Amino acid sequence: MGLHEVSSETRQAYEDVYSMPISTRRLPALKVPEHSSDPRAVAAVIKDELTLDGNSSQNLATFCTTWAEPEVHQLMDLCLDKNMIDKDEYPQTAEIESRCVHMLADLWNSPEQETTMGCSTTGSSEAGMLGGLALKWRWRAARRAAGKPADRPNLVCGPVQVCWEKFARYFDVELRQVPLEPGATGLRPHQLREYVDENTIGVVAILGVTFTCDYEPVAEIAAELDAIQADTGHDVPIHVDAASGGFVAPFLQPELVWDFRVKRVVSINSSGHKYGMAPLGVGWIVWRSADDLPEDLVFRVDYLGGDMPTFALNFSRPGGEIVAQYYTLLRLGREGYRKVYEACAASARALAAEIERMGPFTLLYDGRGALPAVSWTLTDPTKGFTLYDLTEQLRTRGWQVPAYPLPPERHETVIQRVLVRHGIGHDKIMLLARDLRAAVERLSGGTTGAPDTPGFHH
Repeated sequence: MGLHEVSSETRQAYEDVYSMPISTRRLPALKVPEHSSDPRAVAAVIKDELTLDGNSSQNLATFCTTWAEPEVHQLMDLCLDKNMIDKDEYPQTAEIESRCVHMLADLWNSPEQETTMGCSTTGSSEAGMLGGLALKWRWRAARRAAGKPADRPNLVCGPVQVCWEKFARYFDVELRQVPLEPGATGLRPHQLREYVDENTIGVVAILGVTFTCDYEPVAEIAAELDAIQADTGHDVPIHVDAASGGFVAPFLQPELVWDFRVKRVVSINSSGHKYGMAPLGVGWIVWRSADDLPEDLVFRVDYLGGDMPTFALNFSRPGGEIVAQYYTLLRLGREGYRKVYEACAASARALAAEIERMGPFTLLYDGRGALPAVSWTLTDPTKGFTLYDLTEQLRTRGWQVPAYPLPPERHETVIQRVLVRHGIGHDKIMLLARDLRAAVERLSGGTTGAPDTPGFHH
C-alpha cells in the first residue's frame, strides 16, 4: 500500500466521532437501524442525550444511592455477566448473598441469626411483597387448620408506599389504610382496634414513612396488638417495612426497639440501594425464623444444574449489586455507617433550622429521631405562592425538591421533603438553603433573590 493510500479502517480511526454518520442525524427511536455504527460515536451521542437528565446529586427527592466509590464500580464490572439466580454456576456470589442475609439478621437482632431465612431482591418493593405473601400464607394455613373460611384476608397499615397497594391488588388482599390523623406523621397505635379483625393477616409498620420521613412506633404498635389479642383472641403479626430506616436506625438510634426484639415482628424488608448505600437494584427480606417462611412459597429449580430453592418474585437478575452491598458492609462496618449518617443527620438538622428561620414554613419533621431528612409545609397556604411554585423555582438552579399532597384524608396539605444521603455534603445542603431563601424572596415579591445577594449568610 502506498503512503497516499489509507484503508477505511485507518480513516475511521482518525475520524472525529461527531462527523461519523450516526452523529449527523437524529438517533433512531422507532426502528432498529439497518447498519452498524462505530462504538465510539454511538457512546458519544448517547452520553450527549443523558446529559439532559437532572444531576442525580441534586435530586433530593430520591431515597436511592447516587454516589459510589470507584471500588464499587470495579466490582460491578466484574459481576456484569453473573446471573444471581444461578447459584450452582456462581456459588461464591450466592455465598456472598447468604453472608449479607445473616449480617442483616444480626443487625436487626434476629433471635435465630445463624439459621434464619432471607434473600436479596430487586428492591424493597419486591421484598415487601414477599413478606406480605408469607403473612397471607401463614394466616390462610391457620384458618384452614381451624376449619374457618380463608377467603377475605386484609392487611392493616398507615400511609404506605405504593408497593403495598400493588401487593393488595395483585394478591387479592383488602388493604385497610388507617387515615393519617391531624398532626401525625404516620400510623398511631390507638387507631388499630377499629381496623384489625380475625381476617387480618398482619400490620405493616413503616420505619421511615415515605411522606414525612418519620418512624412509626413499632414497639407501641405491638403493645396495642397485645391488648387487642387479650380482648379478642386475634393474634396479628407485624411486618416492618424498613425500606429506608433499616440501614439507619441501627446506627443512629441503636436504643430504639423496632426490629426482631419486638416478638410480634416476623419479617423485615429493607432497600440496599437506599440508605444501605449499594447501587440501584437490590433489596432484602429477612424472617424472624425459618418457620415464618411457609414452605409452599419456596420453589426448587433443577434445570440450571443443581437443586436450588428460590422464593423471590423475580428470577434472572445481576449479582453486582449484592456484591457491592457486601463490599459496603465490610468497607464501612458499624462505625462507618454511624459516621456517615451522623454527618447526614447533622446536615438535615442544619437545613431544618434554616427553613424554620425563613418564616413561611412549618416543619413536619426536623431531622431528629428518624431519617436524615426534613419535611415541611406552608404555614399559610394563601400566602401568594404554593410549594409547587417553589419546586419549579428550585429547578432553575438544578435542585429536585418534590412537592406533593399527604394521603387522601389530608389531601389539602401539600408538603416538601429533602432527603440527605451519602455523597450529599453539608456545603451542598447549605447552598440549597441559600437558593431556597432566594426562591422564597422572588415568589414573595421581595428582593431579586439572586444567589449572590449580599447579606445572606450560611
